Amino acid sequence: MGSSGSKLEKALGDQFPEGERYFGLENFGNTCYCNSVLQALYFCVPFRDQLLEYCGQNKTIGETTEENLLTCLSELFTQINSQKKKTGVIAPKRFVQRVKKQNELFRSYMHQDAHEFLNFLLNELVDILEKEARAAKSNSGNQAPLEKVPNGGLNGMANGNHKEPIVTWVHKIFQGTLTNETRCLRCETITARDETFLDLSLDIEQNSSITSCLRNFSSTETLNAEDKFFCDKCCSLQEAQKRMKIKSPPRILALHLKRFKYIEQLGRYKKLSYRVVFPLELKLCNTTDDAPGSEAEYSLFAVVVHVGSGPNHGHYVSLVKSHNHWLFFDDENVEIIDESVVQTFFGSTQEYSNNTDHGYILFYESLEPKH
Repeated sequence: MGSSGSKLEKALGDQFPEGERYFGLENFGNTCYCNSVLQALYFCVPFRDQLLEYCGQNKTIGETTEENLLTCLSELFTQINSQKKKTGVIAPKRFVQRVKKQNELFRSYMHQDAHEFLNFLLNELVDILEKEARAAKSNSGNQAPLEKVPNGGLNGMANGNHKEPIVTWVHKIFQGTLTNETRCLRCETITARDETFLDLSLDIEQNSSITSCLRNFSSTETLNAEDKFFCDKCCSLQEAQKRMKIKSPPRILALHLKRFKYIEQLGRYKKLSYRVVFPLELKLCNTTDDAPGSEAEYSLFAVVVHVGSGPNHGHYVSLVKSHNHWLFFDDENVEIIDESVVQTFFGSTQEYSNNTDHGYILFYESLEPKH
């Protein structure tokens, strides 16, 4: 374990980024789904900075905050960031215990889904930050008004009181807005409904690319027969065309490739090993015409990879770009890789191939950060 760390230091030599830490994470029995996502998030710099700041503020205040997923994650990131050594291995024991305590889905030693974990983690952090913001607001009546989530967000009524949606730093980093447009084919009226997202799940096809997957995501669908749309203007069910476009692109774009598909004939899920090219630089093609930064450009900085031929077994690793170097994280092991190695994780052109290492969650950062 130590040797891979010193090997990494030798490989980077005097190019080792100042103040940076490259630590593997110990596996506690099938916790690679957690480790791979944590590494991707640690190298999502705005996310890491917020967690380090959160941990620092808690220590400054000196209050013993009740342990939750946010305190455990901020302490883990601070622990990695403050290591004297540049490389090594850390055991995220407390964080993993907290995840299992919080969600029974992750309690077993069975193979878990990294995307489900990412989803659970981000939503849980949002919940904690919203509760803290509300508590701070009720403790200080004259506090500045909290920012509102555009279009009302997801918070409805609670205990009879209307909860005001709050923009947390998780929202500011990961949240984008989709517009669901439905055009009545009789009167041509367009009904638009906005919804927010923290990541996008994309259907995939063999020998395709992220750009084509995004185009398909926003392709026009005709609603007819049993799927007719109730048009308010016509006051009746009508044939309509529907499409989903990105109205407000996020600062960090997380894309989940739907590699696990339920096959009716088999009565189970199957892994799709399709080759899907994900570029190092991505230009969003499916934004609305009036979207801010409608030609939004992104740069790839992390990939969570699923290794294995089926959905119920296998392994997760991650590829991360840090200070222009690409690194490969496999639980305790960390090594430097050439940028060209990234394309070996696109997928396979044949269904049965020896290559079972496929990109599963992609993290892109906007080249024009929002302030």
